[in-house]
Amino acid sequence: MSTVMAGHEPEEVALLTGARAASVLAAALAPAGQQLMSWEVHSVHHRPGAGVSVGYTAVVARPDGSRATEYLCATTARLSNPQAAGLTRVAPTGGDGPIVHVWRHPADPELPALAVACTPSLLSQRLGSPVKATMVAYRPTRRAVVRVTYPDTSTAYAKVLRPSQTAAFAERHRMLRAAGVPAPDVLRDDADGLVLLSTGRGVPLSGLLSRGMDEAQAARVFQGLTGLLDSLPAAALQLAAHPAWSDRARHYAHAAATVLPEHLARARAVAEGVEQLMAASDPGPVVPVHGDFYEANVLMEGERVASLLDVDSLGPGRRVDDLACLLGHVSVLDHLAPASYPHLRPVLETWTALSEQQVDPVALRARCAGVVLSLVAGARREDGGPWRADAEGRLARAESWLAQARELQARRGAH
Repeated sequence: MSTVMAGHEPEEVALLTGARAASVLAAALAPAGQQLMSWEVHSVHHRPGAGVSVGYTAVVARPDGSRATEYLCATTARLSNPQAAGLTRVAPTGGDGPIVHVWRHPADPELPALAVACTPSLLSQRLGSPVKATMVAYRPTRRAVVRVTYPDTSTAYAKVLRPSQTAAFAERHRMLRAAGVPAPDVLRDDADGLVLLSTGRGVPLSGLLSRGMDEAQAARVFQGLTGLLDSLPAAALQLAAHPAWSDRARHYAHAAATVLPEHLARARAVAEGVEQLMAASDPGPVVPVHGDFYEANVLMEGERVASLLDVDSLGPGRRVDDLACLLGHVSVLDHLAPASYPHLRPVLETWTALSEQQVDPVALRARCAGVVLSLVAGARREDGGPWRADAEGRLARAESWLAQARELQARRGAH
């Protein structure tokens, strides 16, 4: 998508999260004879260059006089199936502004299996066993994750994708399993986009980071993480490549500016700096990469990697981007939850030094800045909790990584 379109997204976020959202939701409910009594924003999903989607908790009055709390979604994204059942198109008043599509959860126009995944009776019917279903994550029009609990209390995870993505997603998991990489097993994959995965073993890497590690332990854990990346199969080089986080720095600067509009110039400056230094440094060879390699997607048993999760982006890329993704995410954990990560900095320093033995230090730090820039917009919380200091801290951390990269580059030039 073009940067021109991305330029409209701050206005789209303002439309769908501000007072005018009420008229959009009311217009969507009107054809069914329903009235919007109250509403509040529950979640904002902003994919730079691909539109804005917002989830709302709304109280709706029905024609029979009863009231119900419903989960409504609105999106400015371009839909592949704009005629989907349950979808209402709201045209801009006065002809100015985006077309918005609104639906009631779970009638997501791009995720036809969502209704099955989050309705226990339908899911039980499909799986042939009485199960409970708990929503873990939902990105409107993109994907959802539902925890499935069986009568014996064992669990699995249903991932709901666009039907066109199902086969490739399942193939990635099977490719990793065949290569001996500890990824969840595909238990079933259905043509409508529902993929059932086994539960990964172990506990998130963030637990180790929270407790802290001495230098020797940090080095052993890092060795395990890079060993895991080394074990990614060569067959992944045949898969479609995904852009690295830093490749879209300009888009993420736009996203950062939607939550921190007063820091637009700073966000843009980081993006420009990232682009310049990426062009001026060596990214290393193309190798199999995970594509979203950070602490939440790695499960540990002690110091050993037990499971690798979220393999949607597996494919050809650069090792420097997987390492930057890991370091960038780790570098903001103590902004996110200062009390939970008091021992983080020494581990981050050790891991950064070890990463620099594998990849170009300038390329690494520039890409760390790009990754952290991509995390700024995600600091915004919809539960009313404070988030601005976290978002500003993330932007400052991106600037800090960039400054370090520039300093290393300057020292090189001086020799």
